[in-house]
Amino acid sequence: MKSKKDSVHVVSRAEGGWAVKKGGAVRASKTFDNKKAAVDYGRSTSIKAKAEFYIHGKDGRIQTKASHGNDPHPPKDRK
Repeated sequence: MKSKKDSVHVVSRAEGGWAVKKGGAVRASKTFDNKKAAVDYGRSTSIKAKAEFYIHGKDGRIQTKASHGNDPHPPKDRK
């Protein structure tokens, strides 16, 4: 089972803008003025780390998630 640290989150900042945080971290890895730049950076970070990737809305709820890690239940090849 993966730990919280095996995830990357794009979250809204109270001061405005967006931040990319690793799961369980208090401080942001990097901050951005717009959401698209934060999502692009977060996705590449998640792929490199083979981690789960979560995009949160301004209300804090998860809008989208993706798995870039070792999926315990990968899809079967349908040939």
